[in-house]
Formats: sequence, C-alpha cells, structure tokens
Amino acid sequence: MTLTACSSDSSNGRPNAPELTVSGEFMPQPVNDMAAGFLTVRNGGGKADRLTSVTSSISDRITIHETEGQRMRKVDSFPVPADGSLALERGGNHIMFERLKSRPAKGQKVVIELHFETSDPIRVELPVMDATYNPATEPDSERPEGTGKSGESPEKSGHASGGHH
Repeated sequence: MTLTACSSDSSNGRPNAPELTVSGEFMPQPVNDMAAGFLTVRNGGGKADRLTSVTSSISDRITIHETEGQRMRKVDSFPVPADGSLALERGGNHIMFERLKSRPAKGQKVVIELHFETSDPIRVELPVMDATYNPATEPDSERPEGTGKSGESPEKSGHASGGHH
C-alpha cells in the first residue's frame, strides 16, 4: 500500500513543494516488548523535507534511529531529499517501537503516522511479517500485498490541508 501526502504548498500548485509517497512498509513480528518498522519515503517534489517523528497507538515510545556500522543511535529527524528517498531498512536506519502495549502477530497490521517538518502527516499500515522477514532476500510470493522488489506499489492519494507539524 502506498500512501501520498502533499504539503499545503503543493496543494496550492507550487512545484517546489515536497511530494511524499510511502512504499515497502512492514514490521517484523515482535518477539518481546520492542519492535522495528521499515519503509521507504520517496519525495517526487522539488523541495526537501524531514521525517521528524512517528506516532502509533501501539506504543507511546517511538523513536527514529540511524545505524552506522553496528552502532544504533536515536536521531531527531531524517532528511527526505528533493527528488530522492529516505530508506528505513533492516541493518540500517529504522523506526523503533519500545514498551509495546500489545504484541501484534504475523498477518495483522499496525497503523502508524509519519510526521514531517513541512508536509502533512501520512498514515501508514505496517503489515506484520515473520520476525526474520527481509524483503531483500524473500521471494515475491512472501511479500505483503502491493509491495514489490523495487518498492513500487499502487498509490493512494491523501491530499490534506495543513501546515507545519
């Protein structure tokens, strides 16, 4: 499932606004009270944006982490470059859910909301996959519906009004 959000600038027809879409989203089934989330945010617009936070009813403690080598650290935001993408993937940058209120099982979906510096929030449903699932190594038949090796999937538009968040 791909979801699209446009900032208030793009809804006014300005070509230099971020135009964000999300694809390749998933959460490995948690084995304790922590979980990780992975996805790609693509920006087809001419202006950069930043992922500043993630919220969900599954946890009150959700952070974004960067990974350098084997070291992981919390960051305040990630850049989403103009005409580029932000990849949150296994072994790299990711969303960290701590103190889960419930432990979702394979096949369920976890709803999250991505918050950006200038664009409106994007609501995303993360399909829960096997704890060891890795889209880079799984056959296409094991991928969540709507996602492919390239990360491309059918788009759903969600233009919303608003401003800074």
